Amino acid sequence: MSEDVTIRDARANLAEVVDRAEAGEVTVLTRKGKRVAALVPIEVLDTLDDAADELAAREAERHRDDPTVSMAELLADLFEGDGTEAGSRDDVA
Repeated sequence: MSEDVTIRDARANLAEVVDRAEAGEVTVLTRKGKRVAALVPIEVLDTLDDAADELAAREAERHRDDPTVSMAELLADLFEGDGTEAGSRDDVA
């Protein structure tokens, strides 16, 4: 369960809000009645980070056998069509 707190109140009672997070509670910060941020226990953040890493690893694994593109091909594709060619800039010494 979470508690909504205005940013002003959170600032005035920061130690208490942090204590609640340390105790496992989530505090949602609001500005002009709109939810804008949350102060969560560090374990929650760590779990979210781990889950994001796992999802990224799964996505990378799904594409393991996809064809690859060299850096030269990537750069050529990036500069294609805008009139710029690698190595043709006038300001290059």
